[in-house]
Amino acid sequence: MKAGKRDVAINGTRLDTSKSAGTGTGTGTTTGTGASNRPGQVLKWNFFIGGHLNASVPVRLVERTTAGQLLWMETGTPMWRTALPRGTTHLRDIAPHERPTNGYPVIPDRWPMGNALFYQPTGAAHSVLWLFGRRQKFRGWYVNLERRLHHGDDIDIADHELDLNVAPDRTWRWKDEQSFAEKTGHPAYWTAEEAVAIRSEGDAVARLAEAGTFPFDGSWCDFRPPSTWTTPPRPPNPRRSLL
Repeated sequence: MKAGKRDVAINGTRLDTSKSAGTGTGTGTTTGTGASNRPGQVLKWNFFIGGHLNASVPVRLVERTTAGQLLWMETGTPMWRTALPRGTTHLRDIAPHERPTNGYPVIPDRWPMGNALFYQPTGAAHSVLWLFGRRQKFRGWYVNLERRLHHGDDIDIADHELDLNVAPDRTWRWKDEQSFAEKTGHPAYWTAEEAVAIRSEGDAVARLAEAGTFPFDGSWCDFRPPSTWTTPPRPPNPRRSLL
């Protein structure tokens, strides 16, 4: 397999440490103090919606610096997902008061989306994903607005619903604006004041995309994971179903 210029197994290129975005306002983010910085280490990306676990997927650490960390998520990775009621396609469509008090059980599954490289800036309320299609072709960036908490090998993500799609030419658009507005003010989600901070976080990242600065400067777009990395196995059951 041909290695990209950012294949850390070959050249050890470091993360940009001077151009990270985001105010981190209201993130509640903590760093993985004391965690290993070993490339290839398997971590768990736990995605919560309205306080309830939606998915738990093992990912590999690409790189960690003071600026943040990069993670690799592979399509088809064995994972856990919420066992939703029949006829329901997504957890976000279930009102919080209709969910079980102790959360839903989880069932084994595989990550259905494409390969993705995640950049999680330290102290920021967002992640930036490089999305890859067939033959590892770069398809664009996805900005997930979120509150992120680290607990050892667990990375708990409280989703903020509002996101951005950024095309390879760096044009961008908001995603899920209506559902973000509908959830604003609900105690399971965020207050109107917090909603302003969430949107401001997205605006700040959008300005980076427009300027073509990191992480939208073209770096990492040709990333290939080391050939020695195998698909991570399904981890033990998630330790929590509620955040």
